[in-house]
Amino acid sequence: MKFRNKIFNWAVVALLLLGSAPARAQGHASNNNHLNMSVAYLYERGLDATIAVEHEVKYHNAWEYFGTIYTKYSKDPDAGHYTRSSFWTDYNTWHLGIAYKPCVSRGRNHHGNLRLGVSGGSDLDKINGGIHLGYEHSYALKGKFELFFQVKEDVIIKGKDIARTGIALGFKVPL
Repeated sequence: MKFRNKIFNWAVVALLLLGSAPARAQGHASNNNHLNMSVAYLYERGLDATIAVEHEVKYHNAWEYFGTIYTKYSKDPDAGHYTRSSFWTDYNTWHLGIAYKPCVSRGRNHHGNLRLGVSGGSDLDKINGGIHLGYEHSYALKGKFELFFQVKEDVIIKGKDIARTGIALGFKVPL
């Protein structure tokens, strides 16, 4: 448990530091590679963390190769509230996948992409798959760093919860 808390704390600090960096014009940013890290809140009572490698091609279109972990939390029936045990052990999944992200809007220091992807993974008992749809909007910062938010819809095939809708916040580190 302490290891997960440390990772979360470092991710929040890094996100805050990157959020305070000044913005810059993107210029003709194509063929860039980024390491993406994000956390998401998904309806109903779900959290997800994603790490991805993004390869940008012409005109801010991109391919993303990602790994994600998801936990659905619930109240502890004995305690009557959320506990560490009930938070991390109710329902967990992991997925590895690929997404194509065509650019649909461009501005001076920002661009927006649709996110269309598929994945495969497990809920620690059985194999399941996923279809990932959404919209991602990125804001350019100094040094080719970027902040982004996603509105996402994950459809999990053979999962305990079929549809996961939510919002993610993250940052992109240039590789």
